[in-house]
Amino acid sequence: MFSSTFPCSAQFPHCPVCLALPGALPVPNKQACLWCIKLGLALNCRVNKHSFFERKNYFYPDLAKGYQISQYQKPFTVNGFVEIQGQKIGINRVHMEEDTAKSQHQGDSTLLDFNRSGVPLVEIVSEPDIHSVDLVKDYLKHIQQIVRYLGISQDDVERGQMRCEPTINLEIEQNGQVFYTPLVEVKNVASFTGVFQAIEYEIDRQTEEFKQTKQVKNDTNKTTRGWDADKRQTFLQRQKEGSADYRYFPEPDIPPIEWIDKEIADLKKSLPELPQQKSNRYQKIYPYRDMMPLV
Repeated sequence: MFSSTFPCSAQFPHCPVCLALPGALPVPNKQACLWCIKLGLALNCRVNKHSFFERKNYFYPDLAKGYQISQYQKPFTVNGFVEIQGQKIGINRVHMEEDTAKSQHQGDSTLLDFNRSGVPLVEIVSEPDIHSVDLVKDYLKHIQQIVRYLGISQDDVERGQMRCEPTINLEIEQNGQVFYTPLVEVKNVASFTGVFQAIEYEIDRQTEEFKQTKQVKNDTNKTTRGWDADKRQTFLQRQKEGSADYRYFPEPDIPPIEWIDKEIADLKKSLPELPQQKSNRYQKIYPYRDMMPLV
């Protein structure tokens, strides 16, 4: 999405954009932007006709520039939903951003792999409507199916083509009062199984922590925790920043992007029959009562 003529690779390991070299300017990938909007439409989102990129400022070793090109105020698509197990799960936004480098920890050292830095990344932000691990499973599989039907990606979690960073907290009722535990975002999860295990671990950990500390959610105690797949447990990485800490401002090197009604209509027409639509059609053609019993 935001690469120079030669993106990082074994042959060209020094991409000037990824490494934030002086004079290197980002260039949006048109196809990636169109795919992002198609995915948003498939998730019943509304398209922002006027959209722009922003700089999300934070300092971390995997971000050479000191900021990430992302979207905050005017993402490509907003306010969608999916229906799973008869429940509507809200989609806050589907937006574009650039990927960062990958940190590889070896003993006391950390290596940085810039091969994926600057690669187009679509982020789907759901509303806090998921209240069970079983619903998480169905939600992730549903999103994966849709992405594959659209031909955007194979969405293979084990190959890093799909990532899930669950934000978890608990609603606990005691003595007629309802309390909410502090929000925790879990990073470094490399499989669906890891996502489910991380959520189950956090449920147990937050329950025990609440019993001991009675600490409840507020604006200052959000944390980011990593997932250790070998130990099957999360570990504290850092206090999580808020939107004000990121100091968002419009990306000066990429002009605003305008979409007209015809472009949006053409993208809608290009959508294939989606999984739920196909399932509904098959159920109408082959109703259960007409099925022969298996012998």
